[in-house]
Amino acid sequence: MTTIAARPTTTRLGYVDNLRVLLTVLVLAHHAAATYGALPFWYWTEPSDSPSGIALMLLMLVNQFYFMGFFFLLSGLFVPGSVDRKGPGAFARDRLVRLGVPLAAFWLVARPILSLREWPARSAQGDSFLHFWFTVGDVGPLWFVEVLLVMSLAYAALRALRARSAAGSGVVAGLRTAAEVQPRPVSFRAIAGLVALLTVVTFLWRLAVPTGTYWELGGLPSPAYLPQYAILFVVGLLAARRGWLSGLTVRQGRVALVVALVSVGLALGGLALATAPGAGVLAQLGAALAENIFAMSAVIALLVLFRERLAGQPTWARFAAQNSFAVYVIHPLVLVGVAVLQAPLVAPAGVKFLILLALSVPLCWLFAYLLRRIPGVSRVL
Repeated sequence: MTTIAARPTTTRLGYVDNLRVLLTVLVLAHHAAATYGALPFWYWTEPSDSPSGIALMLLMLVNQFYFMGFFFLLSGLFVPGSVDRKGPGAFARDRLVRLGVPLAAFWLVARPILSLREWPARSAQGDSFLHFWFTVGDVGPLWFVEVLLVMSLAYAALRALRARSAAGSGVVAGLRTAAEVQPRPVSFRAIAGLVALLTVVTFLWRLAVPTGTYWELGGLPSPAYLPQYAILFVVGLLAARRGWLSGLTVRQGRVALVVALVSVGLALGGLALATAPGAGVLAQLGAALAENIFAMSAVIALLVLFRERLAGQPTWARFAAQNSFAVYVIHPLVLVGVAVLQAPLVAPAGVKFLILLALSVPLCWLFAYLLRRIPGVSRVL
């Protein structure tokens, strides 16, 4: 059978930026679904066990299988080149500013504002407002920024040690920039190997950290997925050096799309079995396998689709990409604000979800743009 090779493209960053915009919208959809679905865990919730509420819960579960891991993969793509240009020390300082400042700002300002519903109960218990302000809640969605900062600093430290070792031995390490990388073919066997690695590590990890675990230290809502996040971040680092994303073929993208559509139901069924009382190790292993087959199929299908069909960046797409990180940081405030305003509306969960999403997406980008117009803010957002 003939394999259709990926055509050369000069808009690699364009399609990657477009993917990041899509994933940011999916984050908004995820938390809008958490507002009205049958799996409430958001700052403002109106849970529903109606059919549309169940559908919103399924949307959240499907998102969770792959979308944050995909974020880590795309983030890893930009790290090696940045370290090349700045050096490990300057890169680490830059990450501490660009990731650490938004994280600290969210913790100091947005976190207590989003948790104000808890203040009457805390006040009735004799808590002071100052104590409440600094102790309520966690970093919320900014856990992603927190984990990404740790991973980025770890990579910078590794590069610094490597450079020191090379200098001590008199060897000058020559690293190619992403622009100099020639695409390397990615075989189906390599993809299967990645799925196998993700499955085994995920299975072993979840024997100690089962699905649904919450880590209060660090405010991690999904530590059961940490192996996927770490491995896909490393895949992003390696892909930047080896041209893997450009090496994916159109045929692989089509196969991945079919596999994703077929396996999504298996992944949901596997999750239900693995989290049922008394679930054995075989059920957990099967769930990890089905989940990672779907996750990698969805990632590959979207990568190839955007590279081949959605790589262009008209003005609106560039605007969306430039403001996507700021949107990620501020979106909880916008979503909760809109949800509170439409709370009196009596409508099915699915309808309120659609209204919330339709209003919040443009508002998030508008407020992000205005925020970044403040002098100095664009330095970190």
